[in-house]
Amino acid sequence: MSPLVQLAAETENPLFPPIPELVIGLIAFVIVFGFLAKKLLPNINKVLEQRREAIEGGIEKAEAAQTEAQSVLEQYKAQLAEARHEAARLRQEAQEQGATLIAEMRAEGQRQREEIVAAGHAQIEADRRSAAQSLRQDVGHLATELAGKLVGESLEDHARQSRVIDRFLDELEEKAEATR
Repeated sequence: MSPLVQLAAETENPLFPPIPELVIGLIAFVIVFGFLAKKLLPNINKVLEQRREAIEGGIEKAEAAQTEAQSVLEQYKAQLAEARHEAARLRQEAQEQGATLIAEMRAEGQRQREEIVAAGHAQIEADRRSAAQSLRQDVGHLATELAGKLVGESLEDHARQSRVIDRFLDELEEKAEATR
């Protein structure tokens, strides 16, 4: 035999330990495994179950929160749409009120303009009458003076003078109206 094979036969095979060590190792393994199975495994399973429940509860809570957030979002969108509708309605009302106010202001301005024009016409008519009256007096006075200078006598009798002047001016007005 070769020296290497002899050496291997004399020393024990490290892959196959001696039987007593194998039995003691197996008993120690069973004791440690039994201890772990009885003491640690239930605690580990309990912690894992709690984690699983926490994760599932967290998912359920997240889904509930997401559902609630979606509901709140829908409410917000509905309120926003309602607010936009209300703003549009208020804007429309404001435009209508503005148009009404403008129409009222125009009507009021038109009425005031007509009053001013009527007052102006009345004032012009009053001024025309006053001017005509003043002109009648001035023309009458000048005519009386001229007639007095032509006749050579004073025609200072007021009553007679007024009648003559009025008759003369009335005849002139009738002629002026006839030519129109």
